[in-house]
Amino acid sequence: MSDNDDRSRSDVLTTVEELRAAATVPVVLDVRWALGDPNGRRHYLAGHIPGAVYVDLDTELAEPPSPAAGRHPLPSPSDLQAAARRWGIRAASPVVVYDAVGGTSAARAWWLLRWGGLRDVRILDGGWTAWQASGAAVASGEEVVREAGDVTLRGGGLPVIDGDAAAAWPTRGVLLDARAAERFRGELEPVDPRAGHIPGARSAPTTANLAEDGRFRSTEELRTRFSELAADRPVAVYCGSGVTAAHQVAALAVAGIDAALYPGSWSQWSNDPDRPVATGPE
Repeated sequence: MSDNDDRSRSDVLTTVEELRAAATVPVVLDVRWALGDPNGRRHYLAGHIPGAVYVDLDTELAEPPSPAAGRHPLPSPSDLQAAARRWGIRAASPVVVYDAVGGTSAARAWWLLRWGGLRDVRILDGGWTAWQASGAAVASGEEVVREAGDVTLRGGGLPVIDGDAAAAWPTRGVLLDARAAERFRGELEPVDPRAGHIPGARSAPTTANLAEDGRFRSTEELRTRFSELAADRPVAVYCGSGVTAAHQVAALAVAGIDAALYPGSWSQWSNDPDRPVATGPE
């Protein structure tokens, strides 16, 4: 691995060993959430990394859902800042985020905080599973409450596109659909009103970013994957509601590729009857 590979990976990810050995203790955020599993707080109370603050994805990392904006609209910078201060984040705080699903929900916090303007934010590679496997200490019981922070978040730190830009994107770049391939093809749709994908998009399931142990694939593997998909063209990503697409943006960043996020994603697009829908393989 080259020095650039090392830097691109360490700019996005950290390991259990690095977290345990950190000279400056970061703010650790537990973002356990999964589609169809509303029990993230219960999982946190049963066991979490010592000192970790629980973050509720539905209420702290998103505005209320609506057909017009999607299932997980971006919070305003002021709301995100208020939440980050509750979590104890200060201007110079390093932050580590984790979950129990390969980073696919923790990446939402990673993306939002970087969009807000923080740079020292990393995803714990392997998450809760890797922490437990390491034999490190585990805490349980009441939620951790940290002293309020003073961080300032303004938004605009990472690129965002809307539905009109997503519609036009395939004419100038590559629009990646991070959902499962069967949802892309329109064979099933468990959540949103119409099945299929944005015309011109390419299927690139987020799950392919991960190795069997739930860690991100090697930098070389990710670079190969996305060079085949993107071919040096501008990249934008969407998913069901803008959550797992953030994981795709993180994986692209590990590979050294900048990508824009369509936050409304399929949940917004499929609720608009004027938006066309494609089905079948790309």
